Amino acid sequence: MDATNAAELWDRVVGTQPDPTTWLVASTGLVALAVVVYRTTWRITRNAITIAHEGGHGLIALLSGRRLDGIRLHSDTSGLTVSRGKPTGLGMVLTAAAGYTAPSLLGLAGAWLLASNHITALLWGATALLAAMLVMIRNAYGVLTVVVTGAAFLLVSWLTGPEVQAAFAYAVVWFLLLGGVRPAFELQRKRRHGGAHDSDPDQLARLTGIPAAAWLLMFHVVSLCSLLAGGRWLLGM
Repeated sequence: MDATNAAELWDRVVGTQPDPTTWLVASTGLVALAVVVYRTTWRITRNAITIAHEGGHGLIALLSGRRLDGIRLHSDTSGLTVSRGKPTGLGMVLTAAAGYTAPSLLGLAGAWLLASNHITALLWGATALLAAMLVMIRNAYGVLTVVVTGAAFLLVSWLTGPEVQAAFAYAVVWFLLLGGVRPAFELQRKRRHGGAHDSDPDQLARLTGIPAAAWLLMFHVVSLCSLLAGGRWLLGM
């Protein structure tokens, strides 16, 4: 790739794209809501939320100075991120708290990019994050899931026009914002029925002495506030 082509590619990535129609923004939001609410589609697409969840654990582990040993994604939409370092302290607390908040915060960041008309930048940024995460995946199903997801972002950003890119990007961000709300409620229901004894809130309770219920409330607050703020940005309110 010569300097001219490289400059054109850079301008394409960091440049702005036209505002999508209000109909496109609203319709992608409704589609994402239906996918999250309907049990069958949620069971399939929840894998994307798991990718964001485990990616959040992994990213914060690295940023807090821990050593990331690997990430596993399973077909039942569960996942596991293993890191090494001090078993207590702020770094471990932040790492444990990052999972349930990551999808919503990624959706909020995506909504900010879309509100600034950086649709292509969002698609390429997501592709880059997935490529970086792929290096740390330690099981075949996880590799398949991340490769397929990354390929979807890459193909849409490279082969399609502005309208298709906008529809895809808005659908993804709406899905992260809406889908980021449901896992905390699912975890709350499991805990009410005596399950999920070693969930992230339980680990955080052991690390901090703050009750698991308080951490679960924090997850609810982050996801719902992200949905409200991100939704306002997406709808141009």
